[in-house]
Amino acid sequence: MKFRLNRKQSQQPKTRDLTPWEAYQSRAAQRRKQAQTPKWFRRAKRIGDKLPRLRHQRNRKLARRLTLLLSIFLVVIGLMVYLVSPLSHVQTVRVQGAHALSARQVQRAVGVSAGDSIFKVWGHEKKLQQQALRHNSRLKHATVQFHQPNRVTVRVVEYITAGYVMRQGQYYEVLENGIVSQQSVTQPKSGTPVYGNFKSAKTLHRMILQYAQLSTPIKHSISEIQASPTKTNPQRVHLFMNDGNEVYASLNTFARKMAYYPSIASKMKQKGVVNLEVGAYSYAFKK
Repeated sequence: MKFRLNRKQSQQPKTRDLTPWEAYQSRAAQRRKQAQTPKWFRRAKRIGDKLPRLRHQRNRKLARRLTLLLSIFLVVIGLMVYLVSPLSHVQTVRVQGAHALSARQVQRAVGVSAGDSIFKVWGHEKKLQQQALRHNSRLKHATVQFHQPNRVTVRVVEYITAGYVMRQGQYYEVLENGIVSQQSVTQPKSGTPVYGNFKSAKTLHRMILQYAQLSTPIKHSISEIQASPTKTNPQRVHLFMNDGNEVYASLNTFARKMAYYPSIASKMKQKGVVNLEVGAYSYAFKK
């Protein structure tokens, strides 16, 4: 039997496991070799490995910026178009609850009319309500409501007319809150009294507040109220009724005692005087 010698196999050195010391020496040699390599070369190699990822991140950031800029541009364009369109202006102002005042007078008091910018109303409703009460003394309460897209509703409650005061031959309207109008009329409206001989504005104001507490039928039955003080009763007032009777009462108890007038007047057999200063009694006119 012949044996052939495998020279290639015999020429290959046999590998063996490194001892711990030899492994340590090998690692140290690799570190020294890396230390001898220039830093710029190692950095360039690392950056080169990251170039595709950096390029992708840069493209994503650029896309985000373009999207943001485009969105802002579209929003600005849309806002400009909206501001010049009819939708951004008040189309109608509807007034509810006004009787003595016209719709135009209420709109002037509120400060809003058709054609104004909706931003004058939207978010400023409470401010406009307070403004209306300051600008028109007849308004007792006002509510401003904005309805999308561009409609406004104003609901008001007015002070009722409590009578008229005569000054220099002209009649001036008096409201139930005690305020005397600055505008005069030549003839007072029926159903409300005329106040006379009130020397003090404070006394007149108290009289009007007392009158405002009366029921509507009793209010309409009074034709004239005059201040008629005496030494014993400085607060006495003299009333002329539409039914022909006259009434004497005290200012501080006027509203409470006038509630008895319809009952007293219905029992009177002829026209006369009803005295409500102290107690409540009546007597016929002296012939």
